[in-house]
Amino acid sequence: MDKKQVTQKTIGFLSRLRRDVRGNTLALMAAMLIPLAALSGSAVDLSRLYAVKTRLQQACDAGALAGRKMMTDSTGSTLDATAASAAQAFFANNFRAGWFKTNSVSFTPTKTADNQVAGTATATVPMTIMTMFGASSRAVTVTCEARYDVADADIMFVLDTTGSMACTTADDPCGAGAASYTRPDGTTGYYDIEESGSKLSGLRAAVMSFYDTLAATADASTHIRYGFVPYTSTVNVGYLLPSSALVAKWNYQSRKPVDVNNGSPTVTTYSGETAASCSARATRTPATGYTNTGTASVATPTFNSTTLKCAVSVQPVKVQWIYGPVAMDVSQYIAGNTVIDPTKIGNVNSSKWQGCVEERNTAVGANSYDINSLPDDLDPDKAPLADVDASGLPTASDTRWRPMWPDVIYYRGGSLAAFQDTHADNNPLNGDNSSYPNTNSVAYLKAGYITCGKPAQRLAVMSRTDVSNYVNATDFKAIGGTYHDTGMIWGTRLISPNGIFASDTAAWPGRQAPNRFIVFMTDGQMSPNQSIYGMYGMEQYDQRVTGGTFSNDTGYHNARFLAECSAAKARNITVFVVGFGQTLNSQLKACASPGQAYYASDNAGLKTAFQKIAQQVAMLRISK
Repeated sequence: MDKKQVTQKTIGFLSRLRRDVRGNTLALMAAMLIPLAALSGSAVDLSRLYAVKTRLQQACDAGALAGRKMMTDSTGSTLDATAASAAQAFFANNFRAGWFKTNSVSFTPTKTADNQVAGTATATVPMTIMTMFGASSRAVTVTCEARYDVADADIMFVLDTTGSMACTTADDPCGAGAASYTRPDGTTGYYDIEESGSKLSGLRAAVMSFYDTLAATADASTHIRYGFVPYTSTVNVGYLLPSSALVAKWNYQSRKPVDVNNGSPTVTTYSGETAASCSARATRTPATGYTNTGTASVATPTFNSTTLKCAVSVQPVKVQWIYGPVAMDVSQYIAGNTVIDPTKIGNVNSSKWQGCVEERNTAVGANSYDINSLPDDLDPDKAPLADVDASGLPTASDTRWRPMWPDVIYYRGGSLAAFQDTHADNNPLNGDNSSYPNTNSVAYLKAGYITCGKPAQRLAVMSRTDVSNYVNATDFKAIGGTYHDTGMIWGTRLISPNGIFASDTAAWPGRQAPNRFIVFMTDGQMSPNQSIYGMYGMEQYDQRVTGGTFSNDTGYHNARFLAECSAAKARNITVFVVGFGQTLNSQLKACASPGQAYYASDNAGLKTAFQKIAQQVAMLRISK
């Protein structure tokens, strides 16, 4: 075969080989087997690493959240045992060793410098397919941090300061008696003497614990305002109101003096008189009122134009008191001036307003209320209306408040239950007597028939010292009876975003509206008494709440209390209710926002309850 033929055969074979693709796939697969195995193995192992890291992060977050929530010591530099234990438990429940064949799983919770909880979690993930290529196990590490963040918040404490708060939870009622003290304005007040370990002392400690718990969670940008309404049958809020919100005249269940003859008159005749000179002999001695013995003399002249003689009859008189509703000018009284008590003789008895008020008009004998149509006293947003008489003085408008004036309030007829429009008393003495006692007498003050406690505090930024000074003040005392509606009415009014104090709870510049909270604490059941002179006058005589149906007095007040609780919640105010040493009844439970009713059996329990509430006010979140 010559050279040409060999060349042609060779070319033909190569051409056929080029066109023949049988068996190529097997060759390619053999060539690609190793890189494909490496690619698949890395995908599987990387997916396992990602799954482990995600689950590890979730467990770390859960542990940090639990640790921060259960933190009991904000003073130490290390995480307390309770918080550390909770953090470990929640981490372990969310990531179990051996999951995806992990090993060397660890979680370390720590306390940060700003009282938060941080954590570091690690787990070792063994490789599977990638071990064939020399890849070793991989350690996965995540970090986390949880904190309580506090949005801007307004907190209004509505606190029962009735007489039973002077007792301990184990000794209620107690019998330490009553005593006097000097109010900050220099006047005398009365209080029930506190027993050692009293509920009132527990309340002071609980309020401070609340403040500390919330302060530990706040950062520099957080705004928190506090307010206080101590309540009994009254609240001391008058000086928080503008003078235009108060009446200048009001009717009180009081007494007024009239002259009655006290013996025979004497007549003296004067000659050479004129009509004018005779008329000038008409006098009264003393010119106004009576002597300190309740006597006076009235000279009445008679002129004879024929004889030019003036006969002056001098009639000795004494005071007689007529008891019933009496209209009185209170314009100087509400200004805080010392005024003469018009119900005493001799013009030597003075009065000064402490600041407690009688409420504006209400619905009489109501067992339920329409939340959208509340009476003036229960509407937190109703502004007082301008209403003046011919002389320009504000009248007793339905929408205005009235100053309580215990100095001029009298029981009448010898029985606290007696109701008489008028009743005469010839006793000229200024003081108390068995038939016509004055509510402002020491006996009734010590018994709590009339109270006017510590002035309420409008919402304001308060330092720890400010709060401590408030609850430890000389006038933060226990005395009086339990009227939940009086406290709730004013607590809601002072924090309502649409009422006359709306500026107090307005949003800070450039911030969202604050979260609003009422913390309502009581150690007793509603217990109205018709003979108490309180925020609705004296019910026995005024009958503003019951209309005279005294048998349902408690029911009427409970209805008012629940209506005001609903009014607060309708304004997006969260209501916390704490029953202290007493079972939470249906009204207290209904007043609270869902899940926010607490029971405290003793002082320690009250402190714990207030701490829990403070934690509810704070908002827990993952920060890192």
